[in-house]
Amino acid sequence: MDKFENVDILLVEDTASDAELAMRALRKGKLANSITWVKDGAEALEFVFRAGAYAGRPDQNPKLILLDLKLPKVDGIEVLRRIKSDERAKTIPVVVLTSSAEERDIVESYKLGVNSYIVKPVEFDQFSETVAKAGYYWMLMNKAP
Repeated sequence: MDKFENVDILLVEDTASDAELAMRALRKGKLANSITWVKDGAEALEFVFRAGAYAGRPDQNPKLILLDLKLPKVDGIEVLRRIKSDERAKTIPVVVLTSSAEERDIVESYKLGVNSYIVKPVEFDQFSETVAKAGYYWMLMNKAP
């Protein structure tokens, strides 16, 4: 058996508490069989492009990427730019889930091809509900290529 399994959702989040809340909300709603959490932009790119520690993972894209913008090593805007400019990955739905409500981040994300931009609510219950609704839409309602 492979040491990697097929991934439904790639969660790119450097804040452990936010990642745990997001994963809990997605699992509670039974929205993903497999969630992989990576903690920085460099690891996200390695995962998506099957490089480094992820070179051996199956040749299958995640069904959804939840992407924070404020990341160490490689920021979320650059991760988004690389994903959406690559033929192998550009059709993966990417939802930015970030604390940044800055207009320039929103505009740049949409220029690069983000599928949705969500500002993280500060309140715990609202955050969980927002993640669950985003997961529900992208995993169950949306039809991807």
